[in-house]
Amino acid sequence: MKKLSMIISVVFLLALVGPSVTYAVGLEFAVGGWKQSPQGDLSFNEIGDVDILDLEDDLNYDDETRIFGRLKIDLPLPIPNIYLMATPMEFDGTGQKNVDFNFGDITFAGSVDFLSELTLDHLDLALYYGLPFIETATADMLNIEVGINVRIYDFEGTIEGEDIFGVTIKESESYTLPIPMIYLAAQLRPLERLAIEGEGRGVIFGDDKIYSLIGRLKLKVFGPLFIAGGYRWDRIDIDEKDVALEMDFSGPFVEGGFAF
Repeated sequence: MKKLSMIISVVFLLALVGPSVTYAVGLEFAVGGWKQSPQGDLSFNEIGDVDILDLEDDLNYDDETRIFGRLKIDLPLPIPNIYLMATPMEFDGTGQKNVDFNFGDITFAGSVDFLSELTLDHLDLALYYGLPFIETATADMLNIEVGINVRIYDFEGTIEGEDIFGVTIKESESYTLPIPMIYLAAQLRPLERLAIEGEGRGVIFGDDKIYSLIGRLKLKVFGPLFIAGGYRWDRIDIDEKDVALEMDFSGPFVEGGFAF
């Protein structure tokens, strides 16, 4: 249901901005694959340190490559430009911990295999402006973008295993969490067909922190078509509804698309 809700949200937003494309100054669309390497830990109703589950050592999560998509629409002033990006993230594995641990309201037996799944799908929607005086001063070689971004997380964590009496049990938690963030980006075009791009999204509120950094090298191959590759690093450190997440996801990506 949560994945369906995200798909509906993407379709709705695309339908919302679709009529504006006719009047847009620029349009960029890309689809690619991101190799996501997980690091960090999570807990649910943590009582002690034994309840903190390491993504690699305890949950046995491996790298996953997921498809992502993004859409940018540059609109005439004073209308803000629109940047929409959908990023699926899902991991699963068979893990084991050598001591009993709590997850939610259930105590799972130590030294027994358990199954777990983690979903952190998210949708980014940014409203931003380019700084025209920068582009003019550099003869269109450099562009700076500044705006606000809302990231909507679709979180779900599930563990299925045995309790201390050997009975099969299952515990899960899920929620949808919107996070307001700052958006900053820059594009450097040293050659007509080559662009070096960087994007940053981030916010700090109290002890919670979320960052997302993207570096991209983009090459136009024919007409509006381009290919690109780069590296992305995401950091999420939040405690919401008794679920504590302190995780990094990083890795290279490739993508292809078109830009007008």
